[in-house]
Amino acid sequence: MAKTATEERIKRLKAHLERENPALAEVVEQFQELDIVARKLGFMSEDDSYATQISWWPVVAVLGTFSAGKSTFLNEYLGHQLQRTGNQAVDDKFTVICYGSDEAPKQLPGLALDSDPRFPFYQISQSIESDATGEGKRIDSYLQLKTCNAEVLRGKILIDSPGFDADKQRDATLLITDHIIGLSDLVLVFFDARHPEPGAMTDTLEHLVANTINRQDSDKFLYILNQIDNTVREDNPEEVVAAWQRAMAQSGLTAGRFFRIYSEEAAVPIDDQQIKERMKAKRDEDLGDIKNRIQQLDVNRAYRVTGMLEQSAKHLRDVLVPELIKARRLWFKRSRWLNGIVFGAMIIAFAYWSLSTGSWDGVIFRPLADMAPLIQLVLVGAAAIALAMLYGHLRLMAGRSVLRKLKRESSPGVDGKRLTMAFERNLDSWSKHLSAGHPHNWSGRLQRRLDKLIASADTLVQKLNDRFTRPSGANDQ
Repeated sequence: MAKTATEERIKRLKAHLERENPALAEVVEQFQELDIVARKLGFMSEDDSYATQISWWPVVAVLGTFSAGKSTFLNEYLGHQLQRTGNQAVDDKFTVICYGSDEAPKQLPGLALDSDPRFPFYQISQSIESDATGEGKRIDSYLQLKTCNAEVLRGKILIDSPGFDADKQRDATLLITDHIIGLSDLVLVFFDARHPEPGAMTDTLEHLVANTINRQDSDKFLYILNQIDNTVREDNPEEVVAAWQRAMAQSGLTAGRFFRIYSEEAAVPIDDQQIKERMKAKRDEDLGDIKNRIQQLDVNRAYRVTGMLEQSAKHLRDVLVPELIKARRLWFKRSRWLNGIVFGAMIIAFAYWSLSTGSWDGVIFRPLADMAPLIQLVLVGAAAIALAMLYGHLRLMAGRSVLRKLKRESSPGVDGKRLTMAFERNLDSWSKHLSAGHPHNWSGRLQRRLDKLIASADTLVQKLNDRFTRPSGANDQ
């Protein structure tokens, strides 16, 4: 029985995957197990899940400058006139395109994306709101969902972006663009060959090229010089490509390939048959390579999702837990230092006062000795309680100072939000008085549970290998 809205959505996701790809339905179960471990340690809230932070379908993003032919490319790829085309900007929304069984395409509001964990924009309104106050409420004006009855869409999602003009983009649009780049399995970056002056597009190249070359997944970016047919009459196409390659090199991209394509339906007439055939051959080769990369995502998707399970589990075990232990040790160190100073000062002050006033008769403290035994017991008990409360308050002060440090600073590769959440849980738990090296709920049993999850990811990869490969060459049944 699902307890939260997130669990209910994951339940529906699992049911869908059991029909579409049973291997991935098994991965959902493992993500739910990882959620349990993360919640026990305080790294995740009850309404959060690792399963909602990835795209369960391959995502192909189509980015680029205005009038670069993005929508024309998509229409030809889908075999449907789904997107409006034109020389000027014709759409200012990000359009998420997925398969639909109805013959007639349907257009749905952005809410359909923001509220469904199967899509790559689940709860993006919250992320936008945290970075750009007020824009989260307007997220529907940035997104739309379209369905299309095209076989090439089965099992994948395409995203058509508004024309990119970095000087004029709103902050929220840039945030969404970065979000798309991060989650996509393949990013097609379109440039318009009809405007062979890439030096004038410094800002665009900076955002779409320079900011991506140092990424670990930089191989997912394909740079496409579209409408290359327009350069035949006035320019040598090779010179145009060379100009763009120089511009890319200035932005830091010294490797990679430029794909040269154009639309046959919209192509300018080419009188020279030899040039026409050469252009078409190059276009067919590059376009075929692009389509092959998209098609390959059907296989890569299962490995990517399974890899995310292993990566998330290892990040929890090898990064977040050690960082939490490190934070607790810093907390205990500061606590000892603070308590040492305060209690040391109190002892020195008491010793100075009691000795200067002659309050001692040998080892007997006269003010206390003159009182009745019951009163002595009450005063000693009250003093012990007060000192214990002071000790606990000083420890909490030390812990809060570490918490502020965690919120200000985050180590590279560490999810600072999850780390601070878990540390706050430790501050509030009974385990705050235990060993510095034992975070709340962390035990050998829980670690073995996490190790088992990581091992299960390898088993899932082996199942995928059995599905897609036959090393022996036998046609096993």
